[in-house]
Amino acid sequence: MTTEETQEIRKKEQIFRGKTLEELKSLDVRECARYLPARSRRSVLRNFDKIENFLKRCEKRLAKKKKIKTHLRDIVIVPKMVGLNIGIHNGKDFQEVQITIEMIGHRLGEFAMTRSKVIHSAAGIGATKGTKTQKK
Repeated sequence: MTTEETQEIRKKEQIFRGKTLEELKSLDVRECARYLPARSRRSVLRNFDKIENFLKRCEKRLAKKKKIKTHLRDIVIVPKMVGLNIGIHNGKDFQEVQITIEMIGHRLGEFAMTRSKVIHSAAGIGATKGTKTQKK
């Protein structure tokens, strides 16, 4: 085996529902909705103008070499977003998320968790029997 053949074996072709990523990126937002699950398709067809405006804004930010940040957690991920780094607001700050082909059809908010794991410290004074102060 040559090195080119091994690279081709290692390189997994990115396919979503029988279409390559390049074919999907060439489609319009409404045309690529045909390949999404029913719930996502309905959302895309109802809000395609919102998604297109977001994509235009992303292109402008990329041209200026600025980070893409958004509060729009309800936008469905379409193929034109694959490869972008998007800062998604989780209520406190922006979490950087790299969009991959497996994320198509999901919403942006699914990848920026709003709740974090609670880390408890030691119990305070008066919280346990051993730390109660005795009255005299």
